[in-house]
Amino acid sequence: MPTPPTFDDVRAAAERIRGHAHRTPVLTSRRVDEEVGARLYFKCENFQRMGAFKFRGAFNALSRLDADQGRAGVVAYSSGNHAQAVALAARILGIPSTIVMPYDAPEAKVAATIGYGASVVRYDRYTEDREEIGRTLAADGGLALVPPYDHADVMAGQGTATLELLEDVGELDALFVCLGGGGLLSGAALAARALSPSCRIVGVEPEAGDDGLRSLRSGSIVHIDTPVTIADGAQTQHLGVLPFEIIRRDVDDIVTASDAELVAAMRVFASTMKIVVEPTGCLAFAAVRRLRDELAGQRVGVVVSGGNIDLARFAALVGEA
Repeated sequence: MPTPPTFDDVRAAAERIRGHAHRTPVLTSRRVDEEVGARLYFKCENFQRMGAFKFRGAFNALSRLDADQGRAGVVAYSSGNHAQAVALAARILGIPSTIVMPYDAPEAKVAATIGYGASVVRYDRYTEDREEIGRTLAADGGLALVPPYDHADVMAGQGTATLELLEDVGELDALFVCLGGGGLLSGAALAARALSPSCRIVGVEPEAGDDGLRSLRSGSIVHIDTPVTIADGAQTQHLGVLPFEIIRRDVDDIVTASDAELVAAMRVFASTMKIVVEPTGCLAFAAVRRLRDELAGQRVGVVVSGGNIDLARFAALVGEA
């Protein structure tokens, strides 16, 4: 059984991805601070290569493959951001890649994945099991399976976003991180516990998919049906085994955000901060806005996980009455 990564692994990942992943900006907004009543620090992974934090973990994982496995290739499954991340990292490293993507994945993400040179296999997320498809392709083709979150090297790579945030702004009172399968949150927790030990760590998932909240409360992983939400990057059915070990040890709480709250957060990002953020990337900020009374006067980190959304879809969502 693989073991979860440690903060030393996050540090090592930071060195491994240096010069390949962007050190993304930390943005602030006086207007948003006044609205919330706290000092917010936004770690903007929407400015990461391929538009999301996922590049960090994908590049870290692929760069650790031996030469024989690199020649054979990799397979991954994803609704879009991990797909693009693996495809781009594979292209940079000269590794063949196959990506399993749902039929309803945003077409911009599918097109980008193909554009990075990956072969794409489509499936129905509501009737087929992407993990089973991935395992079959890996076994049949001798490919290395790189899952989107339940993988120590992926988790360590994702933790570098919070490592950079804390290096740039110092210790925080609270840190909010979006939650799907748990790769980003678990990596963030490793960095935060090491560099800001008293920081309150909160994961945020879609209201329709509260498996993480239920898992943390029960002490064991809860499996749910695929949630129906605009946060397509968090339409996971369960947490990863390795991420959950870290989450139940180091994360203080998990809360949810509704689709309406995500749209409202998208509007604030676009109108006030002039940035495009996909619905999943708004999870952390949406929760901060709702919990503002609890955060008054605090220094709060907000991980903005990505900005990959079709422009027509973005315009339709932010333009809704």
